[in-house]
Amino acid sequence: MITLRLDSKLEQSIDNIARYLGLTKSELIRHSIQEYLKKIPNQTPWDLGKDLFGRYSSGIGNLSSDRKYIIKKKIRAKLNEKNTY
Repeated sequence: MITLRLDSKLEQSIDNIARYLGLTKSELIRHSIQEYLKKIPNQTPWDLGKDLFGRYSSGIGNLSSDRKYIIKKKIRAKLNEKNTY
């Protein structure tokens, strides 16, 4: 159970809307909270990006640990290509 304090203007608005809809104030507030919670994304950052992770994979599993070596190797290969022409 939750106790909720509202300012008089908000409470009057809730009372008017509940009467208009034929609901009790508690029913209106419960329904409103349920609808609000449905609109809040319930996904983790992983869920939001999982279709993008690994999408453009190079197939090289050690890129983070051997990045300097891999870059040097690629630069040397490019330089060797230029020298063979």
